[in-house]
Amino acid sequence: MKIYSEISSNKLKTWLIMVFFVVFITTIIYIFAKTLGYGLSLVGAALILSGIMSLGSYYFSDKMVLAISGAKEIKKEDNRQLYNTVENLCIASGQPIPKIYIISDSSPNAFATGRSPDKAVVCVTSGLLNMLAKTELEGVISHELSHIKNFDIRLMAVVAILVGFIALISDIFMRSLWFGGSRDNERNSAQGVLMVIGIIFAILSPIVAILIQLAVSRKREFLADASGVLLTRFPEGLTSALIKISKYPYPLKNANNATAHLFISNPFKNKESKNPFSSLFNTHPPIEERIKILRSM
Repeated sequence: MKIYSEISSNKLKTWLIMVFFVVFITTIIYIFAKTLGYGLSLVGAALILSGIMSLGSYYFSDKMVLAISGAKEIKKEDNRQLYNTVENLCIASGQPIPKIYIISDSSPNAFATGRSPDKAVVCVTSGLLNMLAKTELEGVISHELSHIKNFDIRLMAVVAILVGFIALISDIFMRSLWFGGSRDNERNSAQGVLMVIGIIFAILSPIVAILIQLAVSRKREFLADASGVLLTRFPEGLTSALIKISKYPYPLKNANNATAHLFISNPFKNKESKNPFSSLFNTHPPIEERIKILRSM
């Protein structure tokens, strides 16, 4: 069945990217440590600091995202249709009912956040509720519930931490060169070449890390599309919703670069680039490509 192959393919691609990420980080640490002559002790302090930051992000990122977005929690009596839609799909998928939030904004969009299924949140805009039909809303909610069930939010939190860690150790490396240089006082041609390589890595590695983060984000969107359709058994619901969302011309008022990747569609409403190079910096895969895959299921 096409939908199962899409899910398997996207899972495999995501884990391959993550393996590459780990190898990439290991290589960077080795080069930086070798260049400065500190061994692995140089990154120890950075690792501890990164761990502290990671814990804070892990436990409080959902609250920060909701605050930035201006979202408000609702109860069943506030919007029975939305609550019943979420509740019914959760029962069908066998997962806990998340907290439900609404953003008062005419731009149609939605996202999920939270570190685990029992600590999750589904958030939609008022514009989404006003624009979509019942089956379309089910398609969007199933997509967000799939993010939760697939632990996409936790995965993206880990990736964000790794990206931050790379930026941190790159900064420490450059500062160490500026203030102290290498502990190895014997300067030779090999050491000089290694230092040049280290500087190049320090400049380029944060960019590469961000590209990997965005690649993982795009793959998880494809996976959530496929998993969501597997839940509703009605690809046209999500397809029609994505078409309506993409045609709305105005951006989300509280759109933010830090949270843009969470939404089902780019909240800035700028058209995703079709150029093979510049498209690497997109937070979401092109709507046209997502629709094409959904219609093939």
